[in-house]
Amino acid sequence: MQGNMEMIKAILAGGKKVVALTGAGISAESGVPTFRGREGLWKNHHAEDLARPDAFEAKPELVWEFYNWRRDLVKKCEPNPAHLALVELELQLPNFLLITQNVDGLHAKAGSRKLLEMHGSLWRLKCTTCTHAREDFSELPELPECPVCGHLLRPGVVWFGEPLVPGVLKLAISQIAAADVFLSIGTSNMVQPAASFYQLAKDHGAVTVEINLEPTPNTGFMDFALHGKAADILPKLVTGLSE
Repeated sequence: MQGNMEMIKAILAGGKKVVALTGAGISAESGVPTFRGREGLWKNHHAEDLARPDAFEAKPELVWEFYNWRRDLVKKCEPNPAHLALVELELQLPNFLLITQNVDGLHAKAGSRKLLEMHGSLWRLKCTTCTHAREDFSELPELPECPVCGHLLRPGVVWFGEPLVPGVLKLAISQIAAADVFLSIGTSNMVQPAASFYQLAKDHGAVTVEINLEPTPNTGFMDFALHGKAADILPKLVTGLSE
């Protein structure tokens, strides 16, 4: 791993355009549930069965109970050294973009500004009827109402069966296609379209790097793979990068 680590640091230090993609693994190191395996159950409900527009339409009070529980849980979590290392990487690299599949807001809380939240945020609310949307970190009522039209608000996240926010995927693809280095961090590479981003990067000549607790389906296709906690690996990659 050490040899790879030094090679990756040398590549990053070369003033290249770098795009990093993060998934649930980086937040799991802060105590945020991944909702896979045993963590996928909440009050005997599978998370993916609640994170759906039809579930919200049928039982909005149950879905909001689930999301208010998630908000309360995440509010107690803090960014870990991996989040902070990505902030430092942003500061050291003029051409850097962080794309995250996570909705917990920990990257923003850590200080990331060149950030694209592909699946939205737990802290964003949007009206089910009008165009009202806002960030709200306060404790919410069981069924929050829109202050503009009085209709029900919903979490500002992308649910299963919903398309990404218009323009988000297009922006992600254009940035990855222009990248010199693509970092895949803490993602199982099981969810599309993000699971194919590495291939897009490779097709356009980028160096691809996987940082994950364990191998993924994409590991064998990456130029470099560092396996272990992102909170351990990323600070080592960033340390001394600008020297």
